[in-house]
Amino acid sequence: MLHFPGFEPLDAIRHQARYKRSAVKTAKLQDFEVEVGPVQTEGQSRYFDVDSQGADWQTSSRVYVFDHDEIVKSLNGRSTLRRMVAGYSSAARVVWEGGAFSYFRHAWRFGLFFIFPFLLVAIGIGLSLLIGTAPYWLALESSLLVLSAIVAYVAFFRLFLPWSDRWHTLHLFSDWELAVAVASLEKPYFQQWVEDNLASVRAALSEPADEYLISSHSMGSSIATQVIGTLVEREPSLFAGKRVVFVTLGGAILQCALLRSADVLRARVGAIARVKDIFWFDVQCLTDAINFYRCQVVALAGHHDAPQPPIVFIRLKHMLSPERYRRIKRDFLRVHRQYVLDADVRALFDFTLMTAGPLPAASFANPN
Repeated sequence: MLHFPGFEPLDAIRHQARYKRSAVKTAKLQDFEVEVGPVQTEGQSRYFDVDSQGADWQTSSRVYVFDHDEIVKSLNGRSTLRRMVAGYSSAARVVWEGGAFSYFRHAWRFGLFFIFPFLLVAIGIGLSLLIGTAPYWLALESSLLVLSAIVAYVAFFRLFLPWSDRWHTLHLFSDWELAVAVASLEKPYFQQWVEDNLASVRAALSEPADEYLISSHSMGSSIATQVIGTLVEREPSLFAGKRVVFVTLGGAILQCALLRSADVLRARVGAIARVKDIFWFDVQCLTDAINFYRCQVVALAGHHDAPQPPIVFIRLKHMLSPERYRRIKRDFLRVHRQYVLDADVRALFDFTLMTAGPLPAASFANPN
């Protein structure tokens, strides 16, 4: 299994820990045994082994993690002002390239997700400007402008931004910055990331296995498409004769693919869809606002004549206990992570069962 996670500040060790927690809960729920090994490192590759056993079945899986944690840390580690400027610049780029219009056209909730952090911070800036200029519009002494400016600074940077962090506002600024980079392939740091991971992906796909599962979540789906698409272009024989399953969780490739500059990404979407040895399906959820619900990713990337990945619809209400669902349903990022987490009841889709269970991953494309 090759897993491309979303835009989260988690390295391979923390992804393994999350996977292990979910796997243990799923095993208890589904009545089987599971053992998740520690993260191993070989060159650029990081992986962990998963051994599962039920009443009449046994599987061994090797999970390669292709996280972009260093990129996330780099983008989030800059000064607040630089992150804000870069974020608004990226938002303007998304609007200029037609992305915002396309989001509202095909998935209006994703459009709201796009404008949310930028609108929220703009409101905070506006309120701070009102505070800073209060002596002027209240006809007070101009000498008070210094004091009001200090109060405005404290209100915005010390009060408003920490309060807004509950919605991961500046983290989303960085997310959109990376989205533009993944779409355009203009940033050297992302180009280098792709090149650095090609050898690891190639090595993983060259190991003997009954099935090769490539799973990707959120931003990881666009990143996986750039990496796997590059190998399809350069080494199409790598996939020949193998049973390869490509699972995109959340239908978020269109976050990047709908930008005008994403010509290469759109071409690679079509290239992957046309490889007969790759079976691709997309998992979507109505409760998740950060996905393109009911959208055909390949068709909207301009490949109406290519095989279209079947869409698997999941409902969190049918997977989680009422208490857990009620606790997370208003946290849109937490809901968005549920694709890779454990369920509370036996459901038709389960990430652990798909990645380490007895059934072929492709069978989850037709859960009925």
